[in-house]
Amino acid sequence: MNTLQSALRDYVMLRRALGFKFREQEQSLTQFVSFLNARGARCITTPLALEWAVQPAQAKPARWAQRLSYIRGFARHLQAEYPDTQPPSTQLIPARFMRAKPYLYTEEEIGRLMAAAKELSPGNRLPGLSYYCLFGLLAVTGLRIGEALALRRDDVDLDNGVLTIRGTKFGKSRLVPLHLSTQRMLRRYARQRDAWIGGPRSPYFLVAKEGGRLWGPTVRVAFYDLSRQIGLRGQSDRTGPRLHDFRHRFAVETLLRWYRGGQNIETHLPALSTYLGHCSVQNTYWYLSACPQLMGAAAQRLEKRWEVRS
Repeated sequence: MNTLQSALRDYVMLRRALGFKFREQEQSLTQFVSFLNARGARCITTPLALEWAVQPAQAKPARWAQRLSYIRGFARHLQAEYPDTQPPSTQLIPARFMRAKPYLYTEEEIGRLMAAAKELSPGNRLPGLSYYCLFGLLAVTGLRIGEALALRRDDVDLDNGVLTIRGTKFGKSRLVPLHLSTQRMLRRYARQRDAWIGGPRSPYFLVAKEGGRLWGPTVRVAFYDLSRQIGLRGQSDRTGPRLHDFRHRFAVETLLRWYRGGQNIETHLPALSTYLGHCSVQNTYWYLSACPQLMGAAAQRLEKRWEVRS
């Protein structure tokens, strides 16, 4: 194993020890190290980093910027031990990443979506019942879609009303408490699920028609079809409300309740960040500037403070 390969192995181990899955980054950086070895390079240089990052030529600049950012992090890690290393500048290919504007579902829209899901297979049969339960769970817990689909039977404690979320986006497990109404919905689903498939056939809580695991791509296709069916998307629209927007709605509604209830947002945000499984509270702060409703609520609170002081 040469120096660059050994350094990459150590770098990947370090990032994972910090809680990152680091799968795509490891794959890309492994390819980059192979590229450097083929060129006979002993260290990372800006010209070589840029040459590799812009492959393939037909890729979008945002993808090039992403590949270059992986190299930048690795190069900064190497720089302390290998001073000749050149971390590529952020100005070489400026990242044009913009977070998607959250779509905030109304209660009525969520109700129509869940009702349409249940009609996919009438008579309390799967998988319509699973989609009904999934959409409801996403709406009231703010889980990521992957976290909900990965729930196993043992992760759902309906006696104590707690979900155990394992192997999350940043490799950290967390506990998510459930409201009594959500507990009742999940308990009813579990009974109907087992009655229909004749007992456990899968370790997963939410299951497909024959009792196997619900898969993300299949769920998304069903969601897009249902969205068009109830008018959330046009028949030919390629963009529109997403499953991830249930998570956005949960965060925004929680913050709005706190604002309207006179709660101290600064002290509550770390708790919400932990609940949502964010790696940093800065990711939770984003909602305060991304949503007009929250900006309006914040402005109203400031106006009341100014009135008191004047």
